[in-house]
Amino acid sequence: MDIKKIIFATDFSEGSSHALPYAVDLAKKYGARLYLVHVVYDVAKAAGWYVPHISMDEMYTDIEKSAKAELEKSFIDEMRGFKEIDRVVLKGIPYEELCRFAGENKADMIVLGTHGRKGIDRMLFGSTAEQVVRNAPCPVLSVRLTNTK
Repeated sequence: MDIKKIIFATDFSEGSSHALPYAVDLAKKYGARLYLVHVVYDVAKAAGWYVPHISMDEMYTDIEKSAKAELEKSFIDEMRGFKEIDRVVLKGIPYEELCRFAGENKADMIVLGTHGRKGIDRMLFGSTAEQVVRNAPCPVLSVRLTNTK
């Protein structure tokens, strides 16, 4: 098995933090480039709403700047000594953008955390991890946040 490019998808949640060591360990083991990817959810695209572009463009510019800053400062301890890292912020529907990015960059694997939503939460919000598993052009490692209660 030849793994040269790994995407670690993060929403900066506890579930993502729990999945990070898997992505880092795999990247180190295989000498792979690691892409830390965050997708800013494009509400207007998902809902088909019309929103004046000036205010939305400004809002998304601010959100993307914040996400880039968060990617730079997050996971510093876990990344210490690891040099093959790219930090990427995308905008759109998360599972679509992750799958598109994986295909365009010929990723060998995607690693992401799961929230384990159930009931009405799952029905309303869906599961990005589930959609990535179904649609990704490469293998996906989904890491479930274990319930410690």
